[in-house]
Amino acid sequence: MSSLSLYDTLTRTTSPFVPLKAGEVGIYLCGATVQAPPHIGHVRSGVNFDILRRWLTKSGYNVTFIRNVTDIDDKILHKAVHEKAPWWAVAMKYERAFTEAYAALNVQPPTYEPRATGHVTQMIELMTLLIERGAAYAPGNGDVYLEVRKLQSYLTLSRQKVDDLQPAADADETYKKDPRDFALWKAAKPGDPSWPTPWGAGRPGWHLECSAMAHTYLGEAFDIHGGGLDLIFPHHENEIAQSEAAGYAFAKRWVHNAWVTASGEKMSKSLGNSLQVAELLKTVRGIELRWYLGSAHYRSMLEFSHEALAESATAFRRIEGFLTRATEILGAQPTPVISQGFTDAMNDDLAVPTALAGISEALRLGNSAITSGDKAQISQSANEIRGALEILGCDPFDPVFVTSGGADLTDALDGVIQLALAQRTAARERKDFAASDQIRDGLAALGIIIEDTAQGPRWSISQISEK
Repeated sequence: MSSLSLYDTLTRTTSPFVPLKAGEVGIYLCGATVQAPPHIGHVRSGVNFDILRRWLTKSGYNVTFIRNVTDIDDKILHKAVHEKAPWWAVAMKYERAFTEAYAALNVQPPTYEPRATGHVTQMIELMTLLIERGAAYAPGNGDVYLEVRKLQSYLTLSRQKVDDLQPAADADETYKKDPRDFALWKAAKPGDPSWPTPWGAGRPGWHLECSAMAHTYLGEAFDIHGGGLDLIFPHHENEIAQSEAAGYAFAKRWVHNAWVTASGEKMSKSLGNSLQVAELLKTVRGIELRWYLGSAHYRSMLEFSHEALAESATAFRRIEGFLTRATEILGAQPTPVISQGFTDAMNDDLAVPTALAGISEALRLGNSAITSGDKAQISQSANEIRGALEILGCDPFDPVFVTSGGADLTDALDGVIQLALAQRTAARERKDFAASDQIRDGLAALGIIIEDTAQGPRWSISQISEK
């Protein structure tokens, strides 16, 4: 039996994953800065690390998964001015939007989801320790800075040189010993929110937040720190600097997911090409959007296009269709089974594309078995496909994808369509093919696809129509 190997950004190598504590895994994932609705670049990280979490859990580990919320930031304050709303109301509004997006894509809630503003006490304690250890300084204006040239291991993650860095543009350079020193704490500005500290009122720097929260929930050392590639520098580099300067071992392994790109450029609001999750969910279902975002290897760029999304959704519906037919033939839902091929793929640095090739082969064998009436092969294929989809978070039998209201609506719709199909069958039996075709074409115009099978006619919804 193979064991999980993961790529480590720090070492630039793929190596066997060995937890710090047998049977336990601690993961810290940098979550959202809640200053705008989530786009698919944001939620790709959520999907990728949810797959990792599900696989670790399936492999027998007890996973503690932390995903923070940055709810105080320059961008949030700027957005509050434009929206003419309190900063905290803006942060809460967009935090809820992220929560809804994660839920729509079946991303499991984190074990704990700490907010930055709820951990100022821990941040002050960390800054006090850093000042006592001579790694940080308070120049007297309310700011607190980390002195980067005192850190021997600084920039080991991004492999840069201090002298090559641009000045840290997070605070006025006037009070810095070196322009590259970065702010742990920012002095209060008129009209901005602030918290009292021994060095003056102010608010936290972005990097300080994650070091304090990771330490609070996972301790001085934990197994995996995750996030997008864009966070390697300066955010993750500065997290390491703060934490190691405080004497903490911090993260044992660094895992980063690649971006969603559009026309070769990183998906971001600043480029004006961001695609909000809420808008895309008007064209495809959450399960289909998740399937698309999770289909590429987590370290590979995913070039977005509406055409690619539509093709991916169509491919997933073929898998769903097979599972539905298998359930009808076998009289029960498939039992999730993890195949050896899927295990080997996932243990190879979460090689989802290889796993999808295995699903495609099981689908081919399963469809052939339906034609030949081989129930044993139908069962095996369906069980293995469902087992894989469960780990990928795309199990169509998962209740999370069907709300109670949606289930009632589906049942009612099924009843109406079955009446129409019964009329179509009666028309075909009396050889009134014009009437039969008219019923079929009328249903097709409503987005209902009819498929004649050996077990009788079946229906499915071709796509979600954009209203």
